[in-house]
Amino acid sequence: MKKITKYFIEGLLFLVPVVATVYVVYIIFMKIDNLFKFNVPGLGFIVTILSIMVVGFIASNFLTRRIARLVDHIFARLPLIKMVYTSIKDLINAFVGEKKSFNKPVLVTLFPGSNLQAIGFVTRENLENLGLSEHVAVYFPQSYNFAGNLAIVPRNQVAPLSKDSGDIMAFIISGGITAK
Repeated sequence: MKKITKYFIEGLLFLVPVVATVYVVYIIFMKIDNLFKFNVPGLGFIVTILSIMVVGFIASNFLTRRIARLVDHIFARLPLIKMVYTSIKDLINAFVGEKKSFNKPVLVTLFPGSNLQAIGFVTRENLENLGLSEHVAVYFPQSYNFAGNLAIVPRNQVAPLSKDSGDIMAFIISGGITAK
């Protein structure tokens, strides 16, 4: 009976992440594919990907870059839209933009003189505009979640980590389970 239980648990440990990943990818694929009402499965997905690439080409083209900046400027000035637009834009740019924000992993001593520490990412080195010239902004992602907390920390309590930012993010989001 113990062997049967062991096999069952090992089967779960293997299947749950695989099935959950396949299911999430399938849901995303289907949602994107259903943006267009084509009768051919996958055609909507291909059209969506090609459309995104065309918009990217147009937005990066010298002649149309001004139009893209104008749209950006309009969205960034509309009262309620500004908050949503700039937050989403900054979040996406933090991961894949030219100004990646999560590229400075650090170990923060939470209370001076204690051994309690947390891993985060320095998102802003200069806080003089807030009157905090001796502090830095550190973002602490939450495990198993796409959220986090921003803390303003004295510079002397922050120690850089010499590991890849992606590995550090995976380590934090997995709750310390993933280690490369």
